[in-house]
Amino acid sequence: MSPRSPERSPEVLVIGINYPPEHTGIAPYTGAMSRGLARRGIAARVIAAHPHYPDWKVKPGYGQWSRSEHLDGVSVKRVRHYVPNSPKGARRLVSEVSFGARSTTTRWGAPDAIVVVSPAMISSAMSALKAKALHRSTPLVVWVQDLYARGMSETGQGGRAARALAVIEGSLMRSADRVVVIHDRFADIIVHDFGVDRERITVVRNWTHLAPFPPVDVAAARARFGWRPDETVVLHTGNMGVKQGLTNVIKTAQLIERCGDPVRFVLVGDGGERERLQALAHGVGALQFIPPLDDSDYAAALTSANILLVNELAGVSEMAVPSKLTSYFSAGRPVIAASDPSGITASEIRMAGAGLVVAADDPESLRAATLELRADPDRAAALGANGLRYRQTVLEEDAAIEKFADMLREITKIGDRTISANPTR
Repeated sequence: MSPRSPERSPEVLVIGINYPPEHTGIAPYTGAMSRGLARRGIAARVIAAHPHYPDWKVKPGYGQWSRSEHLDGVSVKRVRHYVPNSPKGARRLVSEVSFGARSTTTRWGAPDAIVVVSPAMISSAMSALKAKALHRSTPLVVWVQDLYARGMSETGQGGRAARALAVIEGSLMRSADRVVVIHDRFADIIVHDFGVDRERITVVRNWTHLAPFPPVDVAAARARFGWRPDETVVLHTGNMGVKQGLTNVIKTAQLIERCGDPVRFVLVGDGGERERLQALAHGVGALQFIPPLDDSDYAAALTSANILLVNELAGVSEMAVPSKLTSYFSAGRPVIAASDPSGITASEIRMAGAGLVVAADDPESLRAATLELRADPDRAAALGANGLRYRQTVLEEDAAIEKFADMLREITKIGDRTISANPTR
């Protein structure tokens, strides 16, 4: 590695399986962080997979053995890995291992810091092994978006596999010079479960990855999506996987239909559970599926809906902070969280004062909360305004990226920390 000089900015290698143009999940954050670092004079290079999430199909035009791109000031090296049609169990593991094999055999150069993004935790652990073996003097940062071991336990996938993943995850966290997490509760869990010193953990909150919402013709947008003016639209967006527990939404829609309530539930997105959910919801008129939307239509859907929904599988409590919340808050619409009342999602809704919390897997409670907000539009508007204010004051992109950049300058001892006060946008 070249000698470090305080007169230059760090060069950072970011290794993460997901990267734009993927538009949901972790990719928008990895992309925005890499671009933000580049704007602050920190050279960011990325090793990523070809875009394939959330539909688990490589997007047209991609899929080469390797591909180099230069996107918004960031050098991106894409490598082909195994993408399973059904990302569960052993297939998901093989997918992560294959990306780990490709990313660790790709030339890394001589970065001043290495950032690995988890998920994918297995491939991140493989990268950490290479970093500690061949780049011993280079600081290693683990950026944690989800907690694997907690996730296995909370989604009912315990046993030997969960214990093995916990060992790997703990080893990865302890090997890092710095662990970056997206919530204070994550920091507490990592200290408790894995014995990581709190001083080595930095909390950098996620933010909305969407541009400020333009004015939307709500009536026109609702007509385009097929929503009637007099019905209350409850919108859930993002991945349709196990941890979302979306069977609860189907049961609620069935209940709504039986009761004759003027309510429509809408599921926007894709994921490993979508086909099963569509089959289960066949014939349910109060439920609509919409494929993933581009940013413009996504913003229109959020602002045209009456209520935005976060639904989680019963038992899911502390494994993740739903990334959709930042975009939900930006829309200025009230949120219902069907989730563990003591979990991270519920605490975030309460902290923002942005909506209602009901128990997971309880269709009666979800219906009641929906009708409660439908009957009180003034309260619904106030909750939506609270969420927008929380996003603007707490979940702010520039502040998050600046904190990450300061952390990199601190651990590399490179760069003038004053140069980033007013980054060029």
